[in-house]
Amino acid sequence: MSKTGSKRATFNSRLGFILVSAGCAIGLGNVWKFPYVCSENGGGAFLIVYLLCLVILGLPILVCEFAVGRKSRQSIALAYDKLEPHGTKWHFTKYMSIAGNYLLMMFYTMVTGWMLYYVYKYASGNIMEVPRENLSLVFDNILETPVKMIFFTSVVIILGMSVCALSLQKGIEKITKYIMSLLIILMAVLTVNSLLLKGASEGVSFYLKPDFERLMEQGIGNVTFAAMTQAFFTISVGSGSMLIFGSYMKKDRRLTGEAINVVALDTAIAFMAGLVIIPACFAYNIEPDAGPSLLFRTLPNVFASMTGGRIWGTLFFLFMTFAAFTTVIAVFENIVSMSSELWNITKKKSVILNTAALLVLSLPAILGFSVLSGVSIIGKDTNIMDFEDFLVSCNILPLGSLIIVLFCVKKNGWGWKGFVKEANTGTGLRFPSFLRIHMTYFIPAVICVIYLKGYYDMFADKGLPMFTCWMSFAVILLIAIFCICIFSKPRKNHE
Repeated sequence: MSKTGSKRATFNSRLGFILVSAGCAIGLGNVWKFPYVCSENGGGAFLIVYLLCLVILGLPILVCEFAVGRKSRQSIALAYDKLEPHGTKWHFTKYMSIAGNYLLMMFYTMVTGWMLYYVYKYASGNIMEVPRENLSLVFDNILETPVKMIFFTSVVIILGMSVCALSLQKGIEKITKYIMSLLIILMAVLTVNSLLLKGASEGVSFYLKPDFERLMEQGIGNVTFAAMTQAFFTISVGSGSMLIFGSYMKKDRRLTGEAINVVALDTAIAFMAGLVIIPACFAYNIEPDAGPSLLFRTLPNVFASMTGGRIWGTLFFLFMTFAAFTTVIAVFENIVSMSSELWNITKKKSVILNTAALLVLSLPAILGFSVLSGVSIIGKDTNIMDFEDFLVSCNILPLGSLIIVLFCVKKNGWGWKGFVKEANTGTGLRFPSFLRIHMTYFIPAVICVIYLKGYYDMFADKGLPMFTCWMSFAVILLIAIFCICIFSKPRKNHE
């Protein structure tokens, strides 16, 4: 008998599953990217395109992950092994997804540590003593001080693994319920405060008013691609992080409705993040931007101008810590489960081994801002964190999503019949059977475009030799994936 146990644990409640899955999806991209992308691409006009892309692209892939997880009752480490026909090679692709979880946590735990550091800075009042013109130096200081980053990153890793060391229901489900509840309350409070600021209405209009003229200026193709990319990445599909929670689901509910609930909550948080950030920036005549610069350089200037800025800064970075930490413990749960299944070890041993591993594996990204700042693998002005993020965002997530969709529709994979049967087991909203052609051809084609466009955007301005080298690598990798997924010999008489 496996040391991991013969009976798969399940969530105690439907709400627990939704909150844990949404907690995995809700991450930094919801806050430091979505509001900016939305407002820059036509506001409400972009929102319409984005929601459409979520329905036609993100939602079906999410259902695929849930279905493979629930049917196999395994993590991505063994799910393909269990469901694939004899003689096929789908299980070869699992190693890419396994690597993706580790790569993501190698820098995401560090970024979560940044949030925790800023909670301390605002709660203690230290940052309020810094002159406004020097606020950005606070962020520079932590980047250039490895000891501080190692400490806060280690706190995140140890806390996250401590949650995963508990049982599913008493650990990640129970604690995520509390964190998500606090996150939603904090978000509501911050939203109300932002909307009540003098001049906030101009920011709300810029953020939400459909501006088709702005959309046309950006170009319909560019806006559509931005919406597809955001819809694709926002729900964390491709690395098996959602698949693991599918494996903990009971069989009483159909998967389409559950996926819609997760996507709706993730979208609501991203939408409200914009209502916190954009109106506040407009109220104090500060230009909003995206990425870490928004959180650690722009927003501290907003809080410095705001009455009660210390309180609001503390609450905001506490919210950000919660948002990042729910993703951390969700991916940690996947890592712990994968290790237990692959190596046939107990959960306790898996937690100990992976805690030690991640404490070490997080060091390159941390040191990449100081002693290893000269390491620029993907071009000038990039660092180790950028490279790790590139491997995950531009490779593992899109290719992992491509694989799982093909696995669910191809006859030499799990197959359409098996997928639809599992997706429609239980009560609730049925998965539409007419989507078969859409999922067989359209979604894989879109994923390939997103994948190749990601490479193009990354390397187009970095010189012809580097561009040619990396684009060739992308094409070769894509061909290899299709060879594994399409040309593997299926078992005889398999449906």
